[in-house]
Amino acid sequence: MKRYPLTLLVLAAVVVASLVPIPETPLEGIPFYDKWAHFLMYAALCLALWLDYLRGHPRVRWAVALPLTIVFPIATSGGLELAQAYLTTYRSGDWLDFAANSVGVLLATLVMCLYFALRRRGKG
Repeated sequence: MKRYPLTLLVLAAVVVASLVPIPETPLEGIPFYDKWAHFLMYAALCLALWLDYLRGHPRVRWAVALPLTIVFPIATSGGLELAQAYLTTYRSGDWLDFAANSVGVLLATLVMCLYFALRRRGKG
């Protein structure tokens, strides 16, 4: 737990945002505003995982880092969508939310992979 403080903070915010009732907002007029919110929450969670991982490991072990930063956030996303569907009366699980969450995770991972590729290229 001590090795992933930023991840735990972002995860707590995502869990709260996913399970509390959502008040009406002026953003509702923006098409797919809720999907953008899901995308950003899970991109932030993935990036927090990367930052905490990099802080605690001098070298990236890809066989550990990729499953950690992809599988954990996507599994969390699925679990929270199921919790919304079956444990609340004021929220609903949504496959499109799950898709937006997953795209956020995958894009954040792609950004980190590009970062490492460019960094390695600059050293060589």
